[in-house]
Amino acid sequence: MASNSNDNFQHRPRQRTGPPPPRRHGRNPPPPSRTQNQPQQQTQEKRKPVFVKVDQLKPGTSGHTLTVKVVDQISVPPKTTATATSSHLRPARISECLVGDETATILFTARNDQVELMKPGATVNLRNAKIDMFKGSMRLAVDKWGRIEVTEPVEIVVQEDNNLSLVEYELVNVDE
Repeated sequence: MASNSNDNFQHRPRQRTGPPPPRRHGRNPPPPSRTQNQPQQQTQEKRKPVFVKVDQLKPGTSGHTLTVKVVDQISVPPKTTATATSSHLRPARISECLVGDETATILFTARNDQVELMKPGATVNLRNAKIDMFKGSMRLAVDKWGRIEVTEPVEIVVQEDNNLSLVEYELVNVDE
């Protein structure tokens, strides 16, 4: 079998010397200047938050805004694993708080700086909260995209006998 003489040929990029070639406006137009296009930037109107009640929360949902009262707070001991005891990582502080309103209660997982805000008796607004599933039960959480705001104390009679975290859910595949 005859070998092709081009098999050993390697393509190398040609080194360019001198100034860059002039910019062609047909294919790559220059970027628009900031002073000419100021009216293009329109501010998007912010939507008013829609507050929901605790009994309306469902598994796997997110983006909830609600006002709740902290009933109880239990600190979760840190894990003692090899990764948790490394010197360059600071240990995560986690506490489980029972929060609720006049419709129901649910467990809220507070992490790090959120622990100080979730003191028993405090009234807080949870913005962009999500439902996490932990061992088949619902937990409320606020991640870095959400916010916890301590508000003025509001008289909320919390209905503690309807705890949504005590309901156990099971993942079921539905064939259609």
